[in-house]
Amino acid sequence: MTRYWRLISIFMGASLSAQLEYRVNFVINLVETILRVLGSLLGLIILLGENKSLGGWSFHEAAVVLGVFTLFDGLIGLALAPNLNRIAEGVRTGTMDFTLLKPIDSQFLVSFRNINLLRLPDVLLGLGIIVWAVLQSPILPNLGNLSLGILLLLCAYSIVYGIWFMLSTTAFWFVRVENITELFMGFYRAGQFPVSVFPGWVRTLFTFVIPIAFITTIPAQALTGKLEQNSLWIALGFAALLLFLSRWFWRFALRSYTSASS
Repeated sequence: MTRYWRLISIFMGASLSAQLEYRVNFVINLVETILRVLGSLLGLIILLGENKSLGGWSFHEAAVVLGVFTLFDGLIGLALAPNLNRIAEGVRTGTMDFTLLKPIDSQFLVSFRNINLLRLPDVLLGLGIIVWAVLQSPILPNLGNLSLGILLLLCAYSIVYGIWFMLSTTAFWFVRVENITELFMGFYRAGQFPVSVFPGWVRTLFTFVIPIAFITTIPAQALTGKLEQNSLWIALGFAALLLFLSRWFWRFALRSYTSASS
């Protein structure tokens, strides 16, 4: 395990060295992120105003959901998209051969080789919104709620990773998979609102078919003291299942890969 953490630190150092050459992009991305988040907060203010609720959520509780959404939007751009979107390129150009020949687990390598630190402001801003909104709530979360919130954030990341990884792995059979991941991101953008604001059939879709609720709404429920115990166990089950399926699907896909030289 120490070896893998050391490799991640090396990957981050190499990515940072490369991206510091484009410092203007960092500033532009920061400004873009701040404007996007301010626009979303303004939308919540317009919808809620004073002493109103959105699907049973107050303004500050809904802002926690927005913070979790911003956090994971940043994590997707920071670690998932820069790596998993390159699986298709590796299969298409044959550079996947070099990945499979390296003395390291291939799934780990394709998942963590590139880190886009330009998206770090999104992650930090998302965390800042969560902390600010939680502190503004009438009832501050206790240690138990914070622990559950952190656990469910880890589950949420596992869910996002599992879904995105399996979608990207379909590149072993389909040449272009960018449209599939963009479709997922289209659904994910609905996660900036509590899932309870949607009609019943949409709530079912975003809970059990495309588990957007377990990425944003459920962790926010834990942080605001609104979590139901059943949701915790379902989230843990979803996370474990998707991690297992992503591992199995990767090994299954590798059996279909004939390499560029074949």
